[in-house]
Amino acid sequence: MARVAIVTGGTRGIGEAICRALKDAGFTVAANYAGNEAKAAQFTADTGIPAYKFDVGDHLACLDGCARIAADLGPVDAVVNNAGITRDGVLHKMSFEDWNEVMRINLGGCFNMAKATFPGMRERGWGRIVNIGSINGQAGQYGQVNYAAAKSGIHGFTKALAQEGAKFGVTVNAIAPGYIDTDMVAAVPAPVLEKIVAKIPVGRLGNAHEIARSVAFLCSEDAGFVTGSTMSINGGQHMY
Repeated sequence: MARVAIVTGGTRGIGEAICRALKDAGFTVAANYAGNEAKAAQFTADTGIPAYKFDVGDHLACLDGCARIAADLGPVDAVVNNAGITRDGVLHKMSFEDWNEVMRINLGGCFNMAKATFPGMRERGWGRIVNIGSINGQAGQYGQVNYAAAKSGIHGFTKALAQEGAKFGVTVNAIAPGYIDTDMVAAVPAPVLEKIVAKIPVGRLGNAHEIARSVAFLCSEDAGFVTGSTMSINGGQHMY
């Protein structure tokens, strides 16, 4: 019987690539999304992967959403915490709402999804949690104190939870992407993006499938001895 995986923020960009890679690896995949109904419907039509709408920053919504997925597809064996938002601005202009919303979704979502699924993985003696961090959680970034703090928190969360899961066959790892060719990066003004690419030793943006392949490995049987690790995939921009 195929193992079940949930990918949050799974209907576009890196999340969509991860869903496809996990399906190709033999998982039964469920994609979570927050609000774009048209995109979610198109994603399901294109991939055959069901999409479930709930807010990963809402604790009770995650408990309910994961329970619905388990009822439909079976016990959840792998979770990829990919959902994230930006609300950029320098600190003296950043509102509390912009700080709190990024922390609530980007970091709080990891707790909420793990809380909903980790106990079952622990009881069954097998599980995979992969958290998507960021180069900006490792190196920091001007105008992103909220995003950098949340992503840095994900790296610490990963290391701590890995220690709890190790003896139960549950691995917890993180991936810290650099600048990937997604809608979020496409929103960066062209002159700024040119300066970013100029600082990447390989001379280009990353591709979503390069992140997805690494997630698929970390979710595999072959990765059973890898836990508490952060894999940096950034073209050499930040060697951490």
